[in-house]
Amino acid sequence: MATGHYDLKKAKNGQFHFNLKAGNGEIILSSEMYASKASAENGITSVQINATDEGQYEIKPGKEGQQYFVLRAKNHQVIGVSEMYTATSGLQKGMLSVVKNGPSTDIRDLTHADSLTRI
Repeated sequence: MATGHYDLKKAKNGQFHFNLKAGNGEIILSSEMYASKASAENGITSVQINATDEGQYEIKPGKEGQQYFVLRAKNHQVIGVSEMYTATSGLQKGMLSVVKNGPSTDIRDLTHADSLTRI
């Protein structure tokens, strides 16, 4: 069975961010933008540490009755945000997926993907 991984990317504005993906490739948690690659890597480390602690999750209301969750570090800073969910059961499955896949050490550095030349 495939396990989750992190995609570390550089945005067009020069900042860095990451997505935690489940084994099926679906994004289950997204980070904020970071000024440096090292800061984004520290964010990944924080998710790896905090993902298995269910007390670090907070469910938030979204638009039109939807919900999402955030994962917080021990200092209460948000380190990741989920997609929007229409059903509580889907939100719970999403959180459990982050709990399961968050500790992954598979980090795919895609920060240079834009500079690759296709032949």
